[in-house]
Parts: sequence; structure tokens; C-alpha cells
Amino acid sequence: MAFISIFLDALPTTVCRKIVLMLCSLMMSLYLLYYLTDLCHTMSSPVRSSEEESNLAGDFGEWQALRRKRLLHKLQMQGYLNGELPEKYFRELRLQLQPANVKQQERISRSLAANPPSTLSFSEDGVRKLPQAIIIGVKKGGTRALLEFLRVHPDIRAVGAEPHFFDRHYDKGMEWYKDLMPRTLEGQITMEKTPSYFVTMEAAARIYAMSKDAKLIVVVRDPVTRAISDYTQTLSKKPDIPSFESLTFKNRTTGLIDTSWSAIQIGIYAKHLENWLQYFPMRQILFVSGERLISDPAGELSRVQDFLALKRIITDKHFYFNQTKGFPCLKKPEGSSKPHCLGKTKGRTHPNIDPEIVQRLRDFYRPFNMKFYQMTGQNFGWD
Repeated sequence: MAFISIFLDALPTTVCRKIVLMLCSLMMSLYLLYYLTDLCHTMSSPVRSSEEESNLAGDFGEWQALRRKRLLHKLQMQGYLNGELPEKYFRELRLQLQPANVKQQERISRSLAANPPSTLSFSEDGVRKLPQAIIIGVKKGGTRALLEFLRVHPDIRAVGAEPHFFDRHYDKGMEWYKDLMPRTLEGQITMEKTPSYFVTMEAAARIYAMSKDAKLIVVVRDPVTRAISDYTQTLSKKPDIPSFESLTFKNRTTGLIDTSWSAIQIGIYAKHLENWLQYFPMRQILFVSGERLISDPAGELSRVQDFLALKRIITDKHFYFNQTKGFPCLKKPEGSSKPHCLGKTKGRTHPNIDPEIVQRLRDFYRPFNMKFYQMTGQNFGWD
């Protein structure tokens, strides 16, 4: 204190007054700050109505659903497509997807560890719904390729195996069918594919009974090439079957085509479409060109995404053409060791067929193709 007194005595009177004034101001400011802090702690929290609280909870739930959907898409892009998902992505998912309940978090972690990447799903998220869109045909048209490409989209969840519900297992009931579907979040579409539906008479009425608003997708291909591809697949499983020629004709001499053979019968698209149009308007059916799905996959996928009212996320950047297989493949996802191509059974080499038989088949299909073009308003260029 003596030092301070000596120090102040040595200063001019005006300077001393200024220092004292500054100290007083500082002390008053500190006192005001402490007072306001104490006042904030003692005040009650804002009162919200139950409606406001409900809206806040809803907004938070929507935010969580959106975050989880984005995480799902990230997993797909970084290896989910070809079944290779590094452990670091599981760790990242566990860190980012923090449920409020610790026990729920532990259940999700155990689920991630137990489920292989090819069947990864969030057991606690989303609900199982009946499909809003179905790929109903046709066999050997390119349905597997279309489904694999569509699964890149974060707003599409699809069953991997063909359920065959509306043609083989209808007696098991809708609940059995729904249990086969993957869980979906708000805004996602549930899909399945079973190509035999298109040629099954009962399938149209059954799907209509499930949902009159269902969107249907049919992948069609040159019926002659499709028939040969169909035969090739059967030949790979049963090498002792009769020749393509003997199965094609009822009578080789007269050239009468055997339309009872399924490989031929499937390609009469106009006949099958007539049955579906008894239940569904044309605006609910999209016809995808199997040929363009190979030559321009991004273009056909744009049409499909528009038809499903989805944002165009699948574009040219997702594809490259595999010269060996003769099919487009999905480009190498980030963090994955190899690109995702269709299985070994796709792109088989067709047997050599007598050109005269091929021409007879083209002549047989021509009137049916012309009618099909008129019905769909599309010229697929098969003639």
C-alpha cells in the first residue's frame, strides 16, 4: 500500500483521477456481468406448447432419417455394391449414427457386425412396405442389370432374390410377401423384380388387388435374340436338351412355329400386354429397351428415374463398358478393390443358329412387334 501511495503521489492530480475513474468503471462492469449471469441461471426456461414440442421432435426425426439415408448411400458408393465394405466404414457409421439410447446403439453395432455387407440393413430404422414399383418382365431381357443399376440410387430399396409371389407363392399371403421386403425410410421406394409376372395371366389382377397405383417396369428385347438367349441359358443347365431348331418348329417342313414353347411364347409382347392393360393404364407401365440398356445405360436409367419420380442421381459417371463381357459395368466405387459387373452367367456366348431359322422367326414376330410398337408408342427397331 505504501508503494501505491508513493506511486500515486508522484503522478499529476489529473492522471490520478483518470486512473481511479477507470478502476471504478471496471468494477461496475464486472458487477453488472455477474448480476446478469446470476439472473440468467435463475430464470425459467421458455414455455412451449405441446404442438411446438411435437414439431421440434418431428423435425429432429426427419433430420435423423435424412442423415441415415445419406449414410446408406455413402456405404453403397464405397463398396456396398460388390460386397466389400472395409471395417473403417462400420466404425464411421457407428460414430455418426448415435442413437439417444445407449442400448439401441449397442444393438445397431451388433447388427452391423452380424450382417454381411451384401445384406446390410438397419434393423431399427424404417418399415417394411409392399412394393410401390415392380420389374415384371421379361426373362432374358436385362432385368437383373436394371435392378443392379437402380440399387445405386439412395431412394431405392430392392429385394435381391426374385420373390415369385404373384405367380408361385400367392397362397402364402400378403404378410409373407411384405416380410420379404427390405426396410425403407421415408421417401424411399420399395422394389422387387420377377420377370415371369409379365407372362403370368393371374399376375396383373393380383398386383392390381395389392395396389392399383403400382408402377410397372418391363425390360423388352428383340424377341428373336431373347429366344436364343433363353435357349442358351437352358442349354447351360441341361446340355442334353433338343436343338434350338427342333424346339422352334412344330413342323420343320411347313415352317409352323411352336408357340407353346416358352422361349417363343414370351416374345409375343403384344399378347401379354393386352392382359395388363385390362388393369393398368399405359402411364403406369414403363418399357425399357434391353438393347439401349447395354448401349446407353445412363440414358435408360434417366427414363426410369423420371418414371419413378426420383432425382436423376445415376448418370454416365457410374458406368463403363466391359469389352470382354459385352455389358456395361458400374465403375469402381471409392474404397473398393474391383468394379461391380454382372455375374459370370451374364453375357454367355450364344450357339450358332441357322440364319434361315433366324429369318423365319423374324417373319413370325414382325406383325406382333408392329402391334407392340403401336400399343406402346415406341419403335424398338427390331425389324
